[in-house]
Amino acid sequence: MAVAEPVAVRSQSEEAYARLLERIVRLDMPPGSVVNEARLREELKIGRTPIREALQRLARENLVRSIPHRGTFVTEVNITDLARITEVRVVLESHAARLAAEKHTSADGEATRELLELLRGGRVSDQRELMQLDQRIHQLIYHAAHNPFLEATLERYFNLSLRLWYLVLDRQVGLRRAVDEHIDLLQAVLSSDGELAETIMRKHVIGFEREIRKVLVER
Repeated sequence: MAVAEPVAVRSQSEEAYARLLERIVRLDMPPGSVVNEARLREELKIGRTPIREALQRLARENLVRSIPHRGTFVTEVNITDLARITEVRVVLESHAARLAAEKHTSADGEATRELLELLRGGRVSDQRELMQLDQRIHQLIYHAAHNPFLEATLERYFNLSLRLWYLVLDRQVGLRRAVDEHIDLLQAVLSSDGELAETIMRKHVIGFEREIRKVLVER
């Protein structure tokens, strides 16, 4: 029993992290809002320790911030953050795309072809479904690079970017066009063309920054 208890706590901590991350990214917990631990324990039916471990992890990922004698808050979103996130993503994501083209396995190729079929079919049109499809594509690229350290880092920065997408979801931000850009990217990966995949991903990330910046300036 002494071994099972920490495993259970870790499992609850992972669950708490995943559920809080979803709430923050989707703006159910808006930027600047107070994180009420007691309310979260009641709503999530998860204990104090897993909740606090999850919040510590989210703090390391710059999604929440603790202020002494005031409490814990969801971090704000601003143009400066957007620029800094893009500086990281444009380098690491383009490199991941090159690695994915060079190192993808047969299983990665099958998953890539499935996503290509979805993209070409044009059946996904709802804004939130498009965002989920975009997320699946990026996660596939991260995984196909077969570098767990790179994958974990990119997941973190993608979550920060995804929150920005939700922030401007009600505005015209060219989401359909941005998602369709992945057709050429996935074809480059399947063709093992690392240089082309890297170029397309760099252009895509820079385009994302430009679209979001335009909307944030207008707010």
